Amino acid sequence: MTIPERIRTSLRETARLHAELPEPQVVLIARAAELMVGAIRTGGKVIWFGNGGSATQSQHMAGEFVGRFLRERRPLPSISLTENMASVTAIGNDYAFDHIFSRQLEGLAKPGDVAVGLSTSGRSPNVLHGLRKAKELSLATVGLSGASAGEMALLCDVCLCVPSTTTAHVQEVHLAIGHILCGLVEEALAVQPASR
Repeated sequence: MTIPERIRTSLRETARLHAELPEPQVVLIARAAELMVGAIRTGGKVIWFGNGGSATQSQHMAGEFVGRFLRERRPLPSISLTENMASVTAIGNDYAFDHIFSRQLEGLAKPGDVAVGLSTSGRSPNVLHGLRKAKELSLATVGLSGASAGEMALLCDVCLCVPSTTTAHVQEVHLAIGHILCGLVEEALAVQPASR
C-alpha cells in the first residue's frame, strides 16, 4: 500500500467511526449531556481525567466549559485533574500513580458533580480508581472508552464506547464526542454572557 493509500485508509476509518457510531451510543451521549447540565444547574461541576492523549483531551474539554465553545456565556464550572502537575507528581510519588485521580477527587469533588474518565482501553488503573472514588463520593460517572470498556462500563452511569481498538481512532472520536457534549451543555443552559 502506498503512503497516499495509507492516508486515505486512515481517514476513511475515522470518518466511518464518526458516521456509524451505533445509535445506543448516540442516546448515551445525550444522557451524559443531561447529567452535566443537571450538575451545573444545581451548583456542581464537571471533572475530567485521563492519561496521555486522554489527559490533554480532558484539559481541552474543561477549557471549553470554562472558556466558551460556540456562544458567549458565563463560564461553566469544570476542571481537569491532569492540569496540576504538582498534585499529580506528588500523589504519584507519595502514594501511587494509580491514585493520582482518586486522591484529587477526595479533595475537590462533592456530591452532585459529574466525573468523566477517559481511557481508550477501559482498563487504565488510575482512571478506574478515580471512577470508583467518584461513585463512593456520590458523583455521577461518565466513561469514554474504546470497544472493550471492561470494568469501566460497570463503574459508569453512562459509558460511551467507540467501536474500535485502535487508540488513535478512539481518541479522534472521543474528541468529537467531547465537542458534542460541550455544545449540548452550552445550548441547554442557554445562559447570558457574564457581566464585565
